[in-house]
Amino acid sequence: MLEVGQILEGKVTGLTGFGAFVALPEGKSGMVHISEVSNVFVKEIKDHLTEGQDVRVKIIAIGDDGKISLSIKKAAEAEQPAPPRQRPRPQRRSAPNVWQGQAKKAPTENMSFEDMMARFKQTSDEKMADLRHAGDQKHGGYSRRGRGGN
Repeated sequence: MLEVGQILEGKVTGLTGFGAFVALPEGKSGMVHISEVSNVFVKEIKDHLTEGQDVRVKIIAIGDDGKISLSIKKAAEAEQPAPPRQRPRPQRRSAPNVWQGQAKKAPTENMSFEDMMARFKQTSDEKMADLRHAGDQKHGGYSRRGRGGN
């Protein structure tokens, strides 16, 4: 009995503009839609398949009416070995947060929009000042403007 997920050998019995018909075991036949022929774009199916060609197909659907949908590209993907497992990445240590002291602030539930915006602006200005200070230390204390300061 044919089931979805099975990989079978079949023979191409007919080509159309939208796919290929394939004879399967048990006297059944199915159709490979043109989009299931290859991982590359298929403009003309006859450039990829010929009548009488033996193909390996995967059953991707069986309709209530008994129609069997097949895929050549999924059968090929199933045959390829799985890529080697990569070692999990080591956990990254988080960079020091120069704003940790400000992380716990009063909840904003009872604040007006203007108060929340003022607090956001203040926090943003403090963070920018800290970044500028850290950048100045990293670059030997020189500002971007050079030594003249104009």
